[in-house]
Amino acid sequence: MHAPSMARLSATALLASLVFTPAFAQDKHVTQPEASYQAGASPLANEPMYQSNNPKAPPMTQAEFDTGRKTYFERCAGCHGVLRKGATGKPLTPDITVAKGTDYLKVFIAYGSPAGMPNWQTSGELDEKTVDIMARYVQQDPPVPPEFGMGQMKATWKVIVPPAQRPTKKMNSYNISNIFSTTLRDTGEVALIDGDTKQIINIVKTGYAVHISRLSASGRYLFVIGRDAKINMIDLWMPKPDNVAEVRIGLEARSVETSKYKGKEGDFTDKLAIAGAYWPPQYVIMNGDTLEPLKIVGTRGMVVGTQEYHPEPRVASIVASHFKPEFVVNVKETGKTLMVDYSNIDALKVTEIGSAPFLHDGGMDSTQRYFMVAANQSNKISVIDTKEDKLAAIVDVGKIPHPGRGANFIHPKFGPVWATGHLGDETISLIGTDPVKHKQYAFKKVAELKGQGGGALFIKSHPKSPHLYSDTPLNPEPKISQSVAVYDIKNLDKGYTVLPIAEWAGIADDGAKRVVQPEFNKAGDEVWFAVWSAKNKQSALVIVDDKTLKLKAVIKDPRLITPTGHFNVNNTQHDVY
Repeated sequence: MHAPSMARLSATALLASLVFTPAFAQDKHVTQPEASYQAGASPLANEPMYQSNNPKAPPMTQAEFDTGRKTYFERCAGCHGVLRKGATGKPLTPDITVAKGTDYLKVFIAYGSPAGMPNWQTSGELDEKTVDIMARYVQQDPPVPPEFGMGQMKATWKVIVPPAQRPTKKMNSYNISNIFSTTLRDTGEVALIDGDTKQIINIVKTGYAVHISRLSASGRYLFVIGRDAKINMIDLWMPKPDNVAEVRIGLEARSVETSKYKGKEGDFTDKLAIAGAYWPPQYVIMNGDTLEPLKIVGTRGMVVGTQEYHPEPRVASIVASHFKPEFVVNVKETGKTLMVDYSNIDALKVTEIGSAPFLHDGGMDSTQRYFMVAANQSNKISVIDTKEDKLAAIVDVGKIPHPGRGANFIHPKFGPVWATGHLGDETISLIGTDPVKHKQYAFKKVAELKGQGGGALFIKSHPKSPHLYSDTPLNPEPKISQSVAVYDIKNLDKGYTVLPIAEWAGIADDGAKRVVQPEFNKAGDEVWFAVWSAKNKQSALVIVDDKTLKLKAVIKDPRLITPTGHFNVNNTQHDVY
């Protein structure tokens, strides 16, 4: 790979080349874990789109445009947005890019910037020809993906086993409350694994790259959603648990949840499901038995604070309130949490709570009243009071918090706390969550632990565990990405113990062997880890005895291809983490 020749640079581009020097390839402001996480691929790469021609843009052949579009959605859409209006990255619309010019843009793409742009060419990710294509591509009008409305959803909706034909009681001998749903990312499947026997019950076909698994309030139905916005509903009462319904609610998505509330307003357990889309920016309420889409609500609107219009506010995490018949819907770019009252979806009521932009993932505190959600690019945790429907606090934490659902435990000094790790630095932030008995610490960062390094995705504990676990799968150092840090909750000051999870897996090949997402079993005495390698490499699941921190079991099977997230039925159903 070679940088653009200085002889070919305009005066503007020459100035740019002096600013964006190769030194920024190792810029300390932008870590490799951050770049890897933010630049994730989008399923929209292969969708048909409308494309107009910009007469001011440099010429491109159809083949070059197709390469540019594919590269953009594989590398850039996660930061800059589908419409290039800007998300966690800056806008890349023609009114900005045409004025910069091709040579300027080539230097910028090649070398990156300290503000967060990866150095695509000098890192070896893109060659010089592709950088040239991308510099011209971002000067064209952005191609517009199709919308996805009720007609399109109904066309994808399938009821494989109608409710009347499903079992009226559990028809298997599995301890379904201790089943694990493990994402097999690159095969479009989930593995249902018996937590007692450690045997695979079934490999279930799903959408691509399942992002999360969620349980109905009763614990009978498992819902999974792929990044391609396909939802699968799995009946755990069947002799062999399998799909009973499916639907696609958009073209790209991340979140699904079901109604949990039972109270004076009615019994809504298992009655409704909801899913949120990245594209189109919307959420969809469905029948909880069949996944029939009932109501679509768009999220396009104004950004909190600036009050500027955003055309692409993606729906990130969704959880169900335990206090009201409401879904807690977090909208990424606008920084809004929507409390969606589902008691009457024909007269839908939505309470809008503004906090900070780029809301992402999060989880409940130990009382299940407060939802702790990461505003990741704002480096904050927003605390949403689901009983009062209001913002309880905004807490400054480390760089790019990524808690998964976070971890709840009792701190010896500060009482109940909730913890998050970070993608952008090695810290773990502890936030007090008890405004009654520990009011002075409530919703403040009360402590900061030091972890192995940046690139953390998930942190976990359990009410019966004396330990706190943190992974670092996106850290560039193999020794760190292939191990986990474990803390003694009663003696946090002594630091962490490293468990060599990938080494314990006993995988002989040279795969990446990233260790991801600690997950407890129902009893809280085992912790499961995915050892995640490429599609053509061996992967495994490693199970650790929580009491001794010793290896307990390894699950190897040729069907366990790219295992990533895994969710225990009981803990997911009851928000135990």
